[in-house]
Amino acid sequence: MRLLASFFILLFSSVALAQEPYPGRPLRFILPFPPGGGTDILGRLIAERLAANLGQPVVTENRGGAGGNVGAEAAARSAPDGYTIVLVAPSLAISPSLYSKLNYDPVKDFAPVSLVAQVPNVMITHPSVPAQTLAEFVSLAKSKPGGMNFGSGGSGTSNHLAGELFNLAAGVKLVHIPYKGVNLAMNGVLAGEVQLAFIGIPVPAPHIKAGRLRALAVLARERSAALPEVPTAEEAGLPNFDVTTWYGILVPSGTPRPIVMRLNSELVKIMHSPEMKQRLGGMATETMTSTPEEFAAYIRQEIAKWGDVVRKAGLKAD
Repeated sequence: MRLLASFFILLFSSVALAQEPYPGRPLRFILPFPPGGGTDILGRLIAERLAANLGQPVVTENRGGAGGNVGAEAAARSAPDGYTIVLVAPSLAISPSLYSKLNYDPVKDFAPVSLVAQVPNVMITHPSVPAQTLAEFVSLAKSKPGGMNFGSGGSGTSNHLAGELFNLAAGVKLVHIPYKGVNLAMNGVLAGEVQLAFIGIPVPAPHIKAGRLRALAVLARERSAALPEVPTAEEAGLPNFDVTTWYGILVPSGTPRPIVMRLNSELVKIMHSPEMKQRLGGMATETMTSTPEEFAAYIRQEIAKWGDVVRKAGLKAD
């Protein structure tokens, strides 16, 4: 009788849990990069507004390392119950071709929720580098094959692959110097440790305006309102060099569809609110959203794009 009673208690508890309104407790929001960078800043803004909309705390957790793979793996291994979400960037699409073995599958192990934002990147160098323009920088790099370098936020990050793509597109041989975060790579340029870095506009903009950094080109189809005097890469003589950093939110594969759609609906409200558009617009960040299916297709497209760069550059991170 006791066993039978225990069975029914467990059964009814499970049914009650299944019928519990979502969300019924705090959410964990994994940010796969160190504090202070674009992912961290954007993630905390979203977390604050998502918590207000859902009526539950959304606790951010920085899990940096291995070009975003540490945080992505932690999210992939989490329970598919809607209480763990992760903010991803292009590194998610780069890792499958860059690493010979990943402990997660960026397509099979996640359910896409929505794209949320995109940020144009800018090429920065130190004012002491004798190159006033992108064309002059390319000429200087060609005169010193292997003698100049570029910094990134780590192997497999989008700013690393942007540098490798630049090597291929410009016909130069800059040496890759990985840092533990793109902000540290920017600091490397400020200190003269590296000659070039590719980074989202919001962080270096104050240094560019103050003359501590020189912007060579914006890696987008149009000039940025935040740096209107800086030409696009095409205007500066390097066509088809558009490297925009995108951000999107995923949940573990198997998360119930109604929860995915609830999160998608809340993100659409948040990202298209006038207050969020104005806040991010001041940081040269464009808000955007998508359906889960559109985001899934975009991830597959990005995996193919960056896989081609990795193969042509002959890269391996392990």
